[in-house]
Amino acid sequence: MNNLLLLLVVMLTAIALVFAGWGIGAWISPRSYNPLKEEAYECGVPTRGRSWMQFKAGYYLFAILFLMFDVEAVFLFPWAVVVREMGINGLLSVLFFLVVLILGLAYAWKKGALEWK
Repeated sequence: MNNLLLLLVVMLTAIALVFAGWGIGAWISPRSYNPLKEEAYECGVPTRGRSWMQFKAGYYLFAILFLMFDVEAVFLFPWAVVVREMGINGLLSVLFFLVVLILGLAYAWKKGALEWK
């Protein structure tokens, strides 16, 4: 029961801190209502046409694939720091991790997700 009470206190504290931060930010933030601020802004150049336009899903897919393989490097760095202490189990686990990522890359490559069309 003690662990449940501790969990409840942590959850309530987290919720209270989130709402406190949100409330303080809304309370002290500067406000300026100007119709010009609601317009789309793109690198200092006024937009032409509609601001809301459809983009090809390939751009999003390419970005997600980049993030996926970029996060791979984030996970490999801590492993490289402690590789000697982990022994053969650490080596096998990171090899499994790399095999899964390579299979994902091969799948994306075969589906043509890495080509700009």
